[in-house]
Amino acid sequence: MEKEILKISDMTKLYQGKAALNHVSMSIRQGQIYGLVGNNGAGKTTLMRMITGTSFWDTGRLELFGVEQSEKSGRERKRIGSMLETPAFFENMTGRQNLEYYRIQLGIPGKQQVEELLEQVGLSEAATQKVKGYSLGMKQRLGIALALLNHPDFLILDEPVNGLDPKGMIEIRNILLGLSKEKGVTILISSHLLAELTNIATYFCFMDRGRILEEISRETLEEKCQTYLELKISDSEKMAVVLEEHFPKMRYRVYPENIIHIYGILEKEQEISELAIKNGIGLLGLTRKVMNLENYYMHLIGEESKEGEM
Repeated sequence: MEKEILKISDMTKLYQGKAALNHVSMSIRQGQIYGLVGNNGAGKTTLMRMITGTSFWDTGRLELFGVEQSEKSGRERKRIGSMLETPAFFENMTGRQNLEYYRIQLGIPGKQQVEELLEQVGLSEAATQKVKGYSLGMKQRLGIALALLNHPDFLILDEPVNGLDPKGMIEIRNILLGLSKEKGVTILISSHLLAELTNIATYFCFMDRGRILEEISRETLEEKCQTYLELKISDSEKMAVVLEEHFPKMRYRVYPENIIHIYGILEKEQEISELAIKNGIGLLGLTRKVMNLENYYMHLIGEESKEGEM
């Protein structure tokens, strides 16, 4: 089994009396590309700040590489590279000069690695250009190069494809996949572009209002994100009973507003319609849909809200 790179237990962080993180527990294992999914204010950036040590939690525990961390801890965090916001580059200096400046400031030996990193992120040809002439995608790539200066075992990126065009997204995606496959770097990444996140992450964590709703592997998520029938009727409880009587092995989920999602019997559309009519249940709609990551997240937070109202 892969080593545990990060373990968080019952972590809480308050800002002005409000919980930015609410009893969060999670773990990331070596080699994972761990995708954080959540709306603005879900707690993603706060969580990343706790891990990198730029902020500290109120209660709970955090372990990095098997060692419990405190405000005074530092040795394990030296194995982390991060980009939590667009780095403050010197606009009138070249990309190469910026990386060299930070290399010296951080006391990192080996001048040759600046050239290696520029090549790795696809900026060799732009190395002598001033950063003020860089596109947003080029600046993001330079930011990733900066995060990789210390040859991290654990890379943490907050919205690295934010504002990029499709070409820029593909470039960043390929860089991250290469780091994972070729260098064995463990990656924690957040993005509001969920479709892009599915192209990168091997494991997902869904957050809402400072809480973790679910941690799930890519394989399990793909099983759940499948084609289904969405049934809109006048009485979901009565319809659920009818469906269970006629399709005892059927998988389904009941949602608010008399909606039922039915899995695994897509070819039974006509039979399901006839059952509703025969049993005096108003049939308002029956459509075939595909669950994607956005839909899955919205259903999760919808169910969480419903549970909170009970």
